[in-house]
Amino acid sequence: MKTFLIVLTSMLLLFNGIGAIYGGGNLILHPDGSSIQLSPDWLKHTSFQNYLIPGIILFITNGLFSLFVFVALLFKFRNYSWLVMAQGAILAGWILIQIILLQTIYFLHIILGFLGVALFILGWMLRVRRTTSD
Repeated sequence: MKTFLIVLTSMLLLFNGIGAIYGGGNLILHPDGSSIQLSPDWLKHTSFQNYLIPGIILFITNGLFSLFVFVALLFKFRNYSWLVMAQGAILAGWILIQIILLQTIYFLHIILGFLGVALFILGWMLRVRRTTSD
């Protein structure tokens, strides 16, 4: 069962990390959002003039950190389960903040919001399994 949890968690971390690096990288290189079909009008309820700052935050917090957590999980770094829970909370928080700022909900918000919650739960399950098997 623990192997299944590790494989599932790894897949979700990679999905999130690669997607966030791609999306964040595109927003950094093209702050107008044109490379991934994001309208500048979506920023009208925010304090952002373009997607540069959100792109940097996305790239680091959900891209690089997710890949770091994947490596920590792969090599079983001490307290990797806490890192998985942190990544889940960061992703869920990122999505919640997006919904609040954009004042709308898109299909990807639902998918990625559930992914964040799933990562948090998986991290907790890995933590419980690790402490009971030690």
